Amino acid sequence: MARKKPEPEFVLCVRNEGCVDLELRKVYQVLPDQAAAKDGYIRVVDESGEDYLYPAQYFVAVELPGAVAKALAASA
Repeated sequence: MARKKPEPEFVLCVRNEGCVDLELRKVYQVLPDQAAAKDGYIRVVDESGEDYLYPAQYFVAVELPGAVAKALAASA
């Protein structure tokens, strides 16, 4: 049985103190990282185009319609 690819997850940046690669009020894609989550961080693809760990409190989870989420994930 083939495993279903997980739906992409997105967050909205609400804080960016000391983070030049994060823009306030911008939506970022989250990459799964359970170890980081245990320490209060999430892994996002930032303005540099790379994925980095940031404090989870800098973001708010957002639920996007399926077509929008797929389009954003494809452009990342």
